[in-house]
Amino acid sequence: MDGQRGHVGGPPQWWRHGPPWWHRRDEAEHRHRWPWRSTALLTAFVLVGSNFAAHSQEGERAGLDPFARVLLFLTGAALLWRQRYPVAIVFGTSATTLVYLAAGYPYGPVLLAVALACFSAVVSGHRRAAWSALAALWAGHVLLVHWLYRWLPPSSDSAASWGGEVVIAVWVVAIVAVSELARTRREQWAKERAERAQAARRRADEERLRIARELHDVLAHSISVINVQAGVGLALLDTDPEQARTALTTIKAKSKEALGEVRQVLDTLRTPGDAPRTPAPGLDRLPELVGQAASAGLTVEVEGEPPALPPGTDLAAFRIVQEALTNVVRHSGSRHARVCLARDGGVLRLRVDDDGPATGAEAGGSGNGLAGMRERAAALGGTIEAGPRPDGGFRVLATLPIGTGGVTNAKNAKNANAENAHTTEEDR
Repeated sequence: MDGQRGHVGGPPQWWRHGPPWWHRRDEAEHRHRWPWRSTALLTAFVLVGSNFAAHSQEGERAGLDPFARVLLFLTGAALLWRQRYPVAIVFGTSATTLVYLAAGYPYGPVLLAVALACFSAVVSGHRRAAWSALAALWAGHVLLVHWLYRWLPPSSDSAASWGGEVVIAVWVVAIVAVSELARTRREQWAKERAERAQAARRRADEERLRIARELHDVLAHSISVINVQAGVGLALLDTDPEQARTALTTIKAKSKEALGEVRQVLDTLRTPGDAPRTPAPGLDRLPELVGQAASAGLTVEVEGEPPALPPGTDLAAFRIVQEALTNVVRHSGSRHARVCLARDGGVLRLRVDDDGPATGAEAGGSGNGLAGMRERAAALGGTIEAGPRPDGGFRVLATLPIGTGGVTNAKNAKNANAENAHTTEEDR
């Protein structure tokens, strides 16, 4: 209903964006197709219509003979090449039409062939050629009916009135105007089609980057913990089987959690319009994240309370903390990290510090962690500062705008997501 109300009082949808068949056609393929059907229909109409015109103008113009029919057929059949050679066809049809009229044959639908050739030339961008051909045809017709008629058939013909020439000139201008309007609309449709295609590609790229960030953040953190625990398990397998069992239990739990989060991302990819089965993670899961870091041998101290955040900001803040702690596990020799949360007006300041030093060790990382954090912050209009601290160690400082809209209802939205996920699980 809204879409219908939006069109009231304005041009129809097809006028703004083109007819439906326009978007289903590949333009390159369309240029190489032969317009057999339209050419055959117009040629038949010209031949049959000229017979009726000859009967109605009998006594005033010469009757149709084989030469006239050949001219009519050539004029109509030439339109088969109008898309490939528009300039040659518009001049060719004008020339055969002028010969047809000079021979004294009756006026009729042969002029439609010239109009269609002119239309094709203008739409394809050959405007001056189309104007020149129509001007030459009109000037030739003026010469025929006002000066050369004495020596041309039919013998009883007399000079035409100048009023008729004005009418013909008006029709020529109308044909050119309609052709120019069609050309302008076609260019606008092509431009809008290209813009929509570019916007669709941009949305696809953004979605691809979002999924890549999600998979990187989920897998990087979980695999880092698994990597650490696997090393602990291997080292203690013979000397301390109980501790090795604990490490294997942690590996099992982390791998299960990683599989669940990856499945959630893939479900979103398969059915982008459906509601998520589980709520997106946020800073309310920060204690869980601290516990996971502890299982990897990292002690995390949290300062400040997580404020109410919109879902997108909440997810970005959680992923930034997750990635920062993962980098501490991978690359820092420190086994202690601090997470500081502070709200400054409409801005969330998120700081993750460790005491270093860097170990240079690689735990299977891709090197995209900091880039992913910056992309998440930039998507929300925030910033990320990451680098060594003057007193040693490493610091990640994120500044994320909270905004006014959506913050008040952030908890309600999160509860609604949780209820939807719970309902979905019950339906299953």
